[in-house]
Amino acid sequence: MTKIAVIGVGHMGSAIIKGLKNNSENYIIAENPVNPRVSKLAEKLDFELVNTLSDLIAKEPEIVVLTTPANITLDLIPELINLDHKSIIISAVAGIEYKKIREIVSNHPIVRIIPNIPVAVNTGTIGLFMPEKINQSKRQIIIDFLDQLGDVIQVNEEQLSIVGTIGGCGPAFVDIFLDALGDAGVLNGLSRDQANTLAASMVKGSANLAYETKIAPAILRDQVCSPGGTTIQGVASLEKHGFRYTIIDAINNANKN
Repeated sequence: MTKIAVIGVGHMGSAIIKGLKNNSENYIIAENPVNPRVSKLAEKLDFELVNTLSDLIAKEPEIVVLTTPANITLDLIPELINLDHKSIIISAVAGIEYKKIREIVSNHPIVRIIPNIPVAVNTGTIGLFMPEKINQSKRQIIIDFLDQLGDVIQVNEEQLSIVGTIGGCGPAFVDIFLDALGDAGVLNGLSRDQANTLAASMVKGSANLAYETKIAPAILRDQVCSPGGTTIQGVASLEKHGFRYTIIDAINNANKN
């Protein structure tokens, strides 16, 4: 059984814990200041909860995941030098570079990730930066750990920002699209439940097809657009209203922050 520590049980920390609890081979310890919400979550999901880093370090976790805000993380990282040197540190904190963590905690394998909330149901999209100096056995442990939570995309550290934007902000954009599809279904006579289920099923199937086949989305689109057919007419309407540019512009604006 792998002993995993999660430091910070906010939205992302909670999502990671939920995903990890779906695997009985994980023993989860979480550290968070006293908070009734977190206490209730610990009771519901049955994970161990401590309120100080010293208590967490004493549990000798094999993997430590940081999900705290950046300003808090910089204050707590020095305490991690007391971890067993074999412990792997995985930072899910945006805005703190690998070298900054490495300067403080130099004797541990360290990687950075940018996950998204669907890790809670093991269908997350996780950007991973893993330095070359990490040995093969540790690399495999890290990959196996993250694979539990969803799809892992290894990138250079400077690419984590755009991975985080598309993976993290993208679900909200998809939700808006789903909501609009649902409205269109209701407008044309479906119940709200039917319309929302139809929209979610369609997006799920289309995404799975693109993911599994690795066929470019433009080619998949062309396979559906018969000459003079209804689909190409709808596509033309999307182009008329700048649908693709709107998506690109939304990602670019989100990525500036």
